[in-house]
Amino acid sequence: MAEFTMELNDEQKEVRDWLHGFAADVIRPAAAEWDEREETPWPVIQEAAKVGIYSLDFYAQQYFDATGLGIPMAMEELFWGDAGIALSIVGTGLAAVGVLANGTEEQIGTWIPQMYGDANDVKVAAFCSSEPDAGSDVASLRTRAVYDEAKDEWVINGTKTWATNGGIANVHVVVASVAPELGSKGHASFIIPPNTPGLAQGQKFKKHGIRASHTAEVILDQVRVPGSCLLGGKEKLDERLARAREKAAKGGERVKNAAMATFEASRPAVGAMAVGTARAAYEVALDYARTREQFGRPIIDNQGVAFQLADMRTQIDAARLLVWRASWMAVNGKPFTGAEGSMSKLFASETAKKVTAQAIQILGGNGYTREYPVERMHRDAAIYTIFEGTSEIQRLVIARTVSGMPIR
Repeated sequence: MAEFTMELNDEQKEVRDWLHGFAADVIRPAAAEWDEREETPWPVIQEAAKVGIYSLDFYAQQYFDATGLGIPMAMEELFWGDAGIALSIVGTGLAAVGVLANGTEEQIGTWIPQMYGDANDVKVAAFCSSEPDAGSDVASLRTRAVYDEAKDEWVINGTKTWATNGGIANVHVVVASVAPELGSKGHASFIIPPNTPGLAQGQKFKKHGIRASHTAEVILDQVRVPGSCLLGGKEKLDERLARAREKAAKGGERVKNAAMATFEASRPAVGAMAVGTARAAYEVALDYARTREQFGRPIIDNQGVAFQLADMRTQIDAARLLVWRASWMAVNGKPFTGAEGSMSKLFASETAKKVTAQAIQILGGNGYTREYPVERMHRDAAIYTIFEGTSEIQRLVIARTVSGMPIR
């Protein structure tokens, strides 16, 4: 087990500087254009693939970094460049985490490479959990998967929503109910291979922020997949369902479901995304305050501005520390007994919203225009308190954990 450290080693610093250069030279100059176009920035993703950033090897290298700092460091730098484009680059990672968290070694080796493609033919993947009537309330999930024993196939029907890369993905990872009577404990995850009949894109959403990231509904109509596409395999699923039924009969003990395993693993990474966006807005505001003059002096000479910047920097550093702690714990197999993963996402998400709003205030009228990037950063930051568990859900998880009570 690696010891917790707040100091990046030389190799990590080299990767950080490389990512920062890509974010500064490739992502940031393209940010305004793709935000306006509201389209997937395929040319930027391809550039990321050519240099090795958008690849299974790079993702695995950061994911398995024993210090736990590889993923949060990478996320912070890419999202410092632009949240929408960065999400298009890293969005496949959520589907990959879904396979890593629930799949067998064979499934991991088979499907994750197909999620990325290669530099000459880039692909993306989608993780599909939320539904029109099941966002925070995962127990209300209506997508059903029924096992056809005669053909060793699963038949899946339902509608997913808010799916990053939904419909345009080469590989979809879909969470479905296999035992509705068990609620969220009766969920399982499935791989939907490329070109599977019955899967189609529904509505593509026009969003407030992260516009360069494709978000859409996914329709599953009599989708049939081989039994081998059940993540973890049927034997493992049957054992888990049997335990869940036994515990339900005894009054119920919490059993982790497939979607939650994915979200718990990814929450610190989302926190790191928020830190990157917050840091970007803070740096713009700091530079502006140093150069903008009013009444014959830079506006940073005024306590009202300087103190805001001091608070912004303090909150960003505190958010990063929470993210790094949770990331280190996750990689080193330490359970979130204090809801540390939720804490990191909650604080970092709220910090991003607050800091980007303060940045607009410091820039004044200029900050409210699209001539300056803080307006876009503020719109982008709004998503962090919503996706992969709202701030309210994070508070609920934390409250239940620290109190030991079934707070509702």
